[in-house]
Amino acid sequence: MIVDVNPDGREWSTLSTGDRIRSLEVEGFVVLPEVLNTETLATLKRQTCDWDPTAVDYSVHQRTMSDVQFAGGAVTSLIANEPVIKFLRAAMGPDLVFMNAHFAISEPGHPGMNLHTDSHPYGHVNWGYSFSAPRQVRVLYYLDELTPEVAPLRVVPRSHLSMHPDANPYKRYPSHPEEISISAPAGTAVVINLALFHANGPNTGDRSREMIAMSYRPAWCGPTVPDVDVWPADVLAGLSEETRAICGNRNQRVAPAAAGGPTDKPQQTSPLDSRTDAAGISPSRWTRA
Repeated sequence: MIVDVNPDGREWSTLSTGDRIRSLEVEGFVVLPEVLNTETLATLKRQTCDWDPTAVDYSVHQRTMSDVQFAGGAVTSLIANEPVIKFLRAAMGPDLVFMNAHFAISEPGHPGMNLHTDSHPYGHVNWGYSFSAPRQVRVLYYLDELTPEVAPLRVVPRSHLSMHPDANPYKRYPSHPEEISISAPAGTAVVINLALFHANGPNTGDRSREMIAMSYRPAWCGPTVPDVDVWPADVLAGLSEETRAICGNRNQRVAPAAAGGPTDKPQQTSPLDSRTDAAGISPSRWTRA
């Protein structure tokens, strides 16, 4: 049984970039308001209306569709959505790799999910190793308003930081007393750490809620087993320059050495970096951004 949870009441639109990075790193999630305008939302809704998602095993009212990234039009353009990519590059560095896109619709009567993670460090029977990279996020784009009655997002803040057996990323929980729920207008994106325990709540309303999830990782941080399908060359050739720049080899791992390239071999310690100010690991990175 999924219980009512505490609402999140933060004013996310007032956060600086540094505050947003801090929230993602420490809390495990961050809300990015108004990253899709009304026109884009309408275009996306028209496009998803033609799809035929499949019901999940626990409810006919929750339907999903995988690998929608190259459906064309607004969905494919969403891969390189400028305000979100700008934030991800601030948080994870300039070299990003897009991993996949997933569509989900929660219809009236959906009972809600169990709390789970999207992190699969040892692979997954359905997803393979695409979610095994040690650093990876999912961007949850909401095409409909989230309300307490219509499938709100539920998260357990900071759960991604725990090293306790309770934080085994393959575990599932019906609820947690310290979870919070997030309501937000259509056009909002929520960025979550893959290891964060999260779920959607039940839909007791009278309308559906659609969401497109897109996953990204830093280029240096590849999957634990490099057997993820690469994007077809003919598909890449048809993408915009901005989108193609993010759709690199999903198995890519960048060696620690500055001169290194993609590698699948175990790495030794990198040669000494001559810099004395590595901003990405600076304790002050939240106030600099």
